[in-house]
Amino acid sequence: MTEIKTWAELAPQLVNVAAGREAADLVVKNGKWVNVHSGEIIEGTDLAISGGRFAYCGPDASHCIGDKTTVIDAEGKYLVPGLCDAHMHIESGMLTVTQFTRAVIPHGTTSMFVDPHEIANVLGLDGVRAMHDEAMGMPINVFVQMPSCVPSAPGLENSGAELDAKDVAEAMNWPNIIGLGEVMNFPGVGNADPKMMGEIAATMNAGKTVGGHYASPDLGVPFHAYVAGGPADDHEGTRAIDAATRVRQGMKAMLRLGSAWYDVAEQIKAITEMGLDSRNFILCTDDSHSGTLINDGHMNRVVRHAIEQGLKPVEAIQMATLNTAEHFGLERDLGSITPGRRGDFLLVSDLPTMAIEAVYGRGQLLSDKDGMKATMPAFKYSDTACNTMNMKADLVGSQFEISAPEGANEVRARVIGVVENQAPTKALERDLKVVDGLVQMDAANDVCQIALVERHRATGGVINGFVSGFGYNKPCAMASTVAHDSHHMIVVGTNHDDMAKAANRLREVGGGICVFHEGKELALVELPVAGLMSEEPAELVAAKADKMVAAMRQMGCDLNNAYMQHSLLALVVIPELRISDIGIIDVTQFKKVDLFIQ
Repeated sequence: MTEIKTWAELAPQLVNVAAGREAADLVVKNGKWVNVHSGEIIEGTDLAISGGRFAYCGPDASHCIGDKTTVIDAEGKYLVPGLCDAHMHIESGMLTVTQFTRAVIPHGTTSMFVDPHEIANVLGLDGVRAMHDEAMGMPINVFVQMPSCVPSAPGLENSGAELDAKDVAEAMNWPNIIGLGEVMNFPGVGNADPKMMGEIAATMNAGKTVGGHYASPDLGVPFHAYVAGGPADDHEGTRAIDAATRVRQGMKAMLRLGSAWYDVAEQIKAITEMGLDSRNFILCTDDSHSGTLINDGHMNRVVRHAIEQGLKPVEAIQMATLNTAEHFGLERDLGSITPGRRGDFLLVSDLPTMAIEAVYGRGQLLSDKDGMKATMPAFKYSDTACNTMNMKADLVGSQFEISAPEGANEVRARVIGVVENQAPTKALERDLKVVDGLVQMDAANDVCQIALVERHRATGGVINGFVSGFGYNKPCAMASTVAHDSHHMIVVGTNHDDMAKAANRLREVGGGICVFHEGKELALVELPVAGLMSEEPAELVAAKADKMVAAMRQMGCDLNNAYMQHSLLALVVIPELRISDIGIIDVTQFKKVDLFIQ
């Protein structure tokens, strides 16, 4: 890690370099300066960097060059501020902080604001601290938000740990905590729940940012009550009016383009068609699969997509740099190429496509066309963090059978309906046949089974239900211990024996994802760290994930990023219908409901 002093500590040095009395460490000549403060692109610009910070940004830095200064000719390339991801979960990439960082650096990401509420739901405060400490060693800026909702919906699920206002207050004193993670319990905030109010108060008392998560289309009184509770941003909008309404209330609208969430194109119309001020909008990813990182990119992908939707390139870059830095109170450190800020910048040959030639962080070359240059520090997770499959015993196929009400020949069942490329689900109802007292799936109408297997407290619990949208048409099962947010195990399948085998395989390997077909393992992604992350490089994890996706397709599933959809089926804070360790949850009413409709 390149240590960097504060601006105050370096101020005399920066002044002397800018004045030509001292030599810079690095001078970049002849670039096109993408100035996100003025909205200009200024040709013929030089940069001088000293101590990891910009000292001079102007037409000629010759006076900053000494015998030991490294001089680079940008050859007319664009000088772009390092990109910031304002809201994301590293665990969703199935990678540790180290491996995720290694994967995104070549794509121009130099700052991330991460919410480790996935590991928090498994390991509690110890898990958050582990990721916090790992993040501090990275060669780029990885800030951590303290998870706010563990469990995400008290009373509707049981996670592996619980966090409260006291824990939040403690974490606010850690050196790398930037604020409170997304406050998903929006009914709790709207009802002035003491726990949520206590966590928000602890964050505000520390002078830090409260992240939002209002996953409801209702923009009436419940939304206004939520905003009054203190969340400063929100990434759960899907419509232009969602983005506009948040901005009008003083929030920052975070528009996300992840592996499975395509929410930028519609919401960006609030800028391109409604004419709202883009400085109040921020780009983020939320969740990026390792395959997306390797094959498509990270924040460069999001910026490129925003430009394709009609934004001017500088405007889109503002939304992924300066806007983000200002939102978290870091504009004196990050988000622009200007004196005093950290020397995080990109050399880009084509702005609309974000063709990145080189990535610099804190004035050091991190990546170029020849590959990674950054040195990644070693970090090892504890045995406790790698031993989280707390299950009683192996499962058998009969545990996935669903008994019908006595005497029924047919039942009307609630079915979770997957919505491609979006986090919400639909609350469907389907008539299903009963054979020998057991409710049958309906392959012809794309209804298969879903089960949630408890894995934190060895209760032996298995909750069964139905799901539609995956398109499986062969005997199969997919199991995953990545199951937002409580991260039990979700198994989706068309065959009970395969469901049992898939669940048992994940118990054996310490967590992960697997696909079975007629008793045979088609794919396996081992995720031993909390059942969520692998310490292997992103390329290896992505290759295993590609095999997993191919296996799902072989079984009939052609959903875009179906794995990401699978991982959200227990997310009981996003409408409409979900599954948890206590049963089927109606998230429009925030209550447990019967599987069958009488």
